[in-house]
Amino acid sequence: MFGLAAFLVADAMTFAGFFAAYLTFKAVNPLMPGAIYELELPLPTLNTILLLVSSATFHRAGVNLRRQNNERCRLWLMLTAGLGLAFLASQMVEYFTLPFGLTDNLYASTFYALTGFHGLHVTLGTLMILIVWWQCRTPSGRVSASNHFPLEAAELYWHFVDGIWVILFVILYLI
Repeated sequence: MFGLAAFLVADAMTFAGFFAAYLTFKAVNPLMPGAIYELELPLPTLNTILLLVSSATFHRAGVNLRRQNNERCRLWLMLTAGLGLAFLASQMVEYFTLPFGLTDNLYASTFYALTGFHGLHVTLGTLMILIVWWQCRTPSGRVSASNHFPLEAAELYWHFVDGIWVILFVILYLI
């Protein structure tokens, strides 16, 4: 667990650097008139809801695994993975509808770097969820009520990614 905690601290510092860069660029690099973009809120709000609900469904998976109900656990894990994929699909829709491109200016580049880096984390988290889903297919499988560390590690990572999104949502879309 210490290794995972150390990784998450290092990852949080990477995100903190991205946040600091974004806020600095936004504050000290004034854009040309008309180049400041109002970001739409419906898709990012939907994404926030998807990730927050996915945290709850992942928690339900863990509860069911500890109760030795592998089938229910697998159901909740699949739902969580589906919510992660829905988030990624929604993020792609947003990318194609934004009023700026990756190379338009420093602000835009940093926006895409931040959201893309977070999207990479959601992708990796979804893959981890699917791996745990596969490994808990039987009560005596690799992930079980007696060995639930893989699920707990993936869950901790997923909650971290969700928490980062909430901070990202506030910084990018509300400030």
